[in-house]
Amino acid sequence: MFMTPRERMLITMRHGKADCVPASPDISNMIPCRLQKRPFWEIYVFNNPPLWKALFEAFEYFDCDGYYDECQIDFKAKDNVLKERIYLLRKNDRYIEKLIYKTTAGNMTETVVYPEYDAPTKVEKVVKNFIEDFEKYKLFYPDICSYDASVFNIQKEEMGNRGVIGKYVGSPGIATMISFFQGSLEAATYAYFDHHDEFMDVVRQQHRCILRKTEMAIDAGVDFVGIGGSGDITLQSPEMWRETVLPTIKELTKICRQAGVISQLHTCGKERYVVEACYNETELDLINPLEPPQMGDVDLGEVKVKFGDRLCLMGNLHTSNVMLQGSTKDVEEACKKAIDDAGKNGGFILSTGDQCGRDTPDENIFKMVEVARTYGKY
Repeated sequence: MFMTPRERMLITMRHGKADCVPASPDISNMIPCRLQKRPFWEIYVFNNPPLWKALFEAFEYFDCDGYYDECQIDFKAKDNVLKERIYLLRKNDRYIEKLIYKTTAGNMTETVVYPEYDAPTKVEKVVKNFIEDFEKYKLFYPDICSYDASVFNIQKEEMGNRGVIGKYVGSPGIATMISFFQGSLEAATYAYFDHHDEFMDVVRQQHRCILRKTEMAIDAGVDFVGIGGSGDITLQSPEMWRETVLPTIKELTKICRQAGVISQLHTCGKERYVVEACYNETELDLINPLEPPQMGDVDLGEVKVKFGDRLCLMGNLHTSNVMLQGSTKDVEEACKKAIDDAGKNGGFILSTGDQCGRDTPDENIFKMVEVARTYGKY
């Protein structure tokens, strides 16, 4: 029986067996922008169109199974951080945006560069000195009291049966903090070791904020709730991850299980340790992208045998060697191997590693979908 992409994804995410293996490449940013055939700043700066609209059009273009984890739910707090633009300048092939964040403890600034045909980059981040900025930074994780789901409801209607729509609610610890710290990983790591009590105070604030967002996202009607940080144990030790991240995953997955809503974890890079820990110690439903070496350390067949009886697995085509640089034949062979390794009895979504590159050939994505629809048929 033929299923819509939405039906196919929901059944599989709940560890069931659909009509075929879903095909859901990670094309969340650069490919939708490229398909618009306009400077990327039109999308990222001027919302022409908003990124989510460009992504939904890309789902339609590739006829793949849509998966969107960044729906817009506007969370409200008594002490919201107010973001204002100081200036936006065009300089040759890029825009430069200067932002000010106003908090009750003082102001912080950030600078973002938007290249013509590439993703934006933060060249100045808000936390310049962790101890000096500590009280201001904590306010980025406020005590949320309400939410506005009006944009999410529009997104949900426009997605329709094209796929599933969820909310990534953030993740505590270093993997997400590096986007706030001037000095990135090095600065965040020094903060963890040199000012551990204050660092963990922020983590606890993140924990409370994430769980409140989870409750409200569930109330708003999302298909799934996402957590996890890119490079969670690539950027920090398993011991640090256990202290800062795992407790929140445990609580979030428990809340989702009690509400009957799917929980999802994203951790690109090394992930094998995380898969086992989440299988044994949490109520997690879905994990991605399970990247293979050298991008990660996951053998898809091995994790299917050991953990696939409960966890839905989503991955794990190599985004550079296969999707970007490979031929359609290479893609076909890699897709068939992934389906052979993890597709048996359902609970597997054919996907890619983290974020297909901008210049990934369209024909490689079309081939991925074709193989899932034919070779991956149940």
